[in-house]
Amino acid sequence: MKNFFNFLKSKTFLIQLGLAALAVVILVFLTLQWLKSTTNHGEFVEVPDFSKMSVMEMRKAVEEVGLRYQVLDSSNFNPEYPRFSILDQNPPAGNKVKSNRKIYFTVNPSGYKKVTVPDIIQVTQRNAASMLRAVGLDVERVTYIDELGKDMVYNMKYKGKYIKPGDKLPKTSKLELICGNGTIPGSARVQADSQ
Repeated sequence: MKNFFNFLKSKTFLIQLGLAALAVVILVFLTLQWLKSTTNHGEFVEVPDFSKMSVMEMRKAVEEVGLRYQVLDSSNFNPEYPRFSILDQNPPAGNKVKSNRKIYFTVNPSGYKKVTVPDIIQVTQRNAASMLRAVGLDVERVTYIDELGKDMVYNMKYKGKYIKPGDKLPKTSKLELICGNGTIPGSARVQADSQ
């Protein structure tokens, strides 16, 4: 044990310890320099505002500033933006990112997604309107026909054509409800014949 402590105090051990420390410092310095050059340390690109650009315009702009991109699906159509234009981006415009960073884009689809028309036949007009709003449809107008059930829905139309429950329509479509007016069909003719 005494020899070991003598070795720790020896000139040979101290020189080797100093050389090892110097090698570690040099290795750390070289590694940091290499990392700076390969990761573009301190070099940033400001993310442009891509909103409302078409996908083609976005691709060109992304390449010009030295970034990469990925397009994410979007199911929410926004009528205030052109079709197939950029709705959202991550990271947002104005952020500083490293060159070659990937930007994620959400694109406006070509239109509203389709929803299923609920079964509102033989339902009151008021309840039918609520059921339609719940799925994203709306009532444009109500037309009355001679049927006993007052305000009862007997048929539906979309753009002048009859539709049935289960049909698919674009979200926000407006329907025409054909409801009963509380009169028995043919009762006016019966009354006229009896006079």
